[in-house]
Amino acid sequence: MVQLASQARHFSFKPMEIRNIAIIAHVDHGKTTLTDAILRQTGAAEAGVSMDSNKLEQERGITIYAKNASVQYKGTKINIVDTPGHADFGSEVERVLRSIDSVLLVVDAQEGPMPQTRFVLKKSLELGLRPIVVINKIDKPAADPAKAEEGVLELFLELGASDEQSNFPVVYAIGKQGRAMLKLGDNSTDLRPLLDVILEKVPVASNVDASKPLRAQPFNLAYDNFLGRMGIARVYEGSLRAGSNVFIKTPTGESRQGKITKMFTFNGLKRVEATEVGAGDIVLIAGIPDIEIGETISTSVDVDALPAIAVDEPTISLNFLVNNSPVGGREGKFVTSRQLRERLERELEVNVGLRVEFSYEGGAEGMFKVSGRGELHIAILLENMRREGYEMQVSQPSVIVHEENGVKTEPFEEVVIDTPTIYQGAIIERLGQRGFVMTNLLPHSESVRLIFEGPTRGLLGYRNQFVIDTKGEGIIAARVIGFRHFGGEIRKRTTGSMISMASGKALGYSLWNLQDRGTLYIGPGTEVYEGMVLGDTSKGEEMEVNPTKNKNLTNVRASALDEAINLVPPYTLTIERGLEVMAKDEYLEVTPQNVRLRKQKLLASERSKVRRQN
Repeated sequence: MVQLASQARHFSFKPMEIRNIAIIAHVDHGKTTLTDAILRQTGAAEAGVSMDSNKLEQERGITIYAKNASVQYKGTKINIVDTPGHADFGSEVERVLRSIDSVLLVVDAQEGPMPQTRFVLKKSLELGLRPIVVINKIDKPAADPAKAEEGVLELFLELGASDEQSNFPVVYAIGKQGRAMLKLGDNSTDLRPLLDVILEKVPVASNVDASKPLRAQPFNLAYDNFLGRMGIARVYEGSLRAGSNVFIKTPTGESRQGKITKMFTFNGLKRVEATEVGAGDIVLIAGIPDIEIGETISTSVDVDALPAIAVDEPTISLNFLVNNSPVGGREGKFVTSRQLRERLERELEVNVGLRVEFSYEGGAEGMFKVSGRGELHIAILLENMRREGYEMQVSQPSVIVHEENGVKTEPFEEVVIDTPTIYQGAIIERLGQRGFVMTNLLPHSESVRLIFEGPTRGLLGYRNQFVIDTKGEGIIAARVIGFRHFGGEIRKRTTGSMISMASGKALGYSLWNLQDRGTLYIGPGTEVYEGMVLGDTSKGEEMEVNPTKNKNLTNVRASALDEAINLVPPYTLTIERGLEVMAKDEYLEVTPQNVRLRKQKLLASERSKVRRQN
């Protein structure tokens, strides 16, 4: 949590020309690297400081949370919002686009437009924004800037861009070197060409009549231990002063009163306290504990509410509950249902893509139904919680199915795969079994781009199989394309579970005998218990085994009995892998130290009884 109250510096209000931009792109196309270079070159951040300040972001190399920063260039303040590139966090991108005046659309010069490129560009064009296209990573060995630019233009036209939008400026860049150029081959040594294009093409946000009543709208949320819930808002009209009494209007026209206790603007990556903020600027406000995204803040009760900001619906759900396994409660600091509830309530303060039902039909006491935008969205929440000392177990994710007028609908996704040609047969067969239909095939040298459409259900648990099928050489990306008619039954799981029938320490000799039956999730010395899932079985059946069994010792020496034990390294479970491989009747046990799979019914007799009942 950010600590603002004691560290803030005071800045007085000084009118200045303002430009508001967002940097959008497909995951790993270089948004954050480019933003970091802009911050360094304008003196807004030191070397080594990154927009991706969250530890998980640094470890994974992706942006998870939208972040605000600002730079000053040629007497102009440029507010920059760095957005996530992964589809699971697409709702953050959509909200950010409502608060800015133009976007930098960053496209990898080698990969060209990808699924999330299409998603973010479509949203930008619908809002009437005129993007600036940045062809990035032009130094890659297989980079083809001309082809990438042509692909971007085709995408603009396909998405119905206007003539003005299609006539976009193009800047070529090498983000990691902090260089940009207007023409390929230019001897530019910095990012000034890009910054000059921003000043030339992005509308001035502060050209608004300051005498109008205040109208501001939060597009994101933040939380501070001292100040509580805060809103990150764009001031559209008038000016906002600290200490002001304001009216908060919902999109439906309902009104309530509040008071702005503190305000912060952005200077580089830092938040600095301000006494007054003018039209066009982006501000962090405290003092309204129930502030929601899309509400209108004004000093007059008579102003019209700004258009609502929609938040994408969740697509998957799963249950969170107390870890009641035989080793439950040993490793976590927060293990009770009350502590889980408080943590999830706190998450709802800022994670607007999340939904939590604390009591629902069919749910047991202390079981919470959590819904999110995808497996990564949920996995990030679980990873943050375990690092904070929480211990819990979760059920298998399931797709949220809607029913309207007796017709069942479910979320569908478009999947784009880049893979060496030799693997395309296995991919087409595998996704075909999961309900996906191939809509396009684009060959390119020794690789191929495959485009599929199918139900999200079919994609759950596939990414791990994809890595195996392509031997780690393939790239997969997906985006939700809406709800469509329910696709019927899909058989995804081709493996079964290897279940421990004993408790104790797993021994190398037993695991050596078991590794030929499938893939093991544990190594020797691991503490196991009855009902714990040790691995999967390649033939697809469930198998109960004893991992604690040792080699029988006799006085007879024989060369065959002295065979060396060669153990294959275990397939270490992470939260994402666990969510992918787990079966419907299993729980994923998440603790600060371990991730384990277990059967919901630990005893074999109980599992047999459930099977007979079903």
